[in-house]
Amino acid sequence: MEYAMNAAFLLSGRSALVTGGTRGIGWTIAERLAADGARVTVTGTRADGRGPRGSQYRAVDFTDDVATEAFADDIGLNPPDILINNAGLNRNAPAAEIDMADFDDIHRINLRAPVRLIRAALPGMRDRGWGRIVNLCSIWSKVVRPSRGAYAASKFGLDGFTAAVAAEVACDGVLVNAISPGFIDTELTRNTVSPEQLETLLADVPAGRLGQPEEIAAFVAWLVSPENTYISGQNIAIDGGFTRV
Repeated sequence: MEYAMNAAFLLSGRSALVTGGTRGIGWTIAERLAADGARVTVTGTRADGRGPRGSQYRAVDFTDDVATEAFADDIGLNPPDILINNAGLNRNAPAAEIDMADFDDIHRINLRAPVRLIRAALPGMRDRGWGRIVNLCSIWSKVVRPSRGAYAASKFGLDGFTAAVAAEVACDGVLVNAISPGFIDTELTRNTVSPEQLETLLADVPAGRLGQPEEIAAFVAWLVSPENTYISGQNIAIDGGFTRV
């Protein structure tokens, strides 16, 4: 995806960390932040993984508590100006059939890892008097459907943590928000949702279509830019109206 040149280069000189930045929404966010002038690092689980052109890559498995702690310690030594907690895991099951190993992995990736990375990044952001954190929640942090208990619990938890941290650090120039994408046109969506299921799903979306990763990235890029000076503690749905009907 090619982005128009931004004459102001709003993120020039800023550093950004995007977890889960090797595909889908994470890749597109990383690509957009780099286009806006940021020095971008992305994470993935594969040793031979890569992010968008120009980004640096770090391999880390957030289901491994030891690896997560080591990575967070590294981040604490050189905290980014911008932190995007995008890495996520979803495994659906009825409440009485939730595999607790799956439950633990979902919470390690979706909730514990963001908490740990925020803890590592905050001191440096506060010392500089500027920082931006965006946590990728989900429409399932706002509404729920059957068999999404483990995932929804992790995302509702992340929303709550977002609000709490935002209340602590906004006065220090650090703005913390969450966004909740709806049904987005990614490779994962196309691989896991049949055309028939997609048609049924889109019938509930007022916009009548899937969202595009670029639409998510564009808003995130603004939210973490110096142009955002007063939005903090919010969980903003980008869902074509789905959660409002």
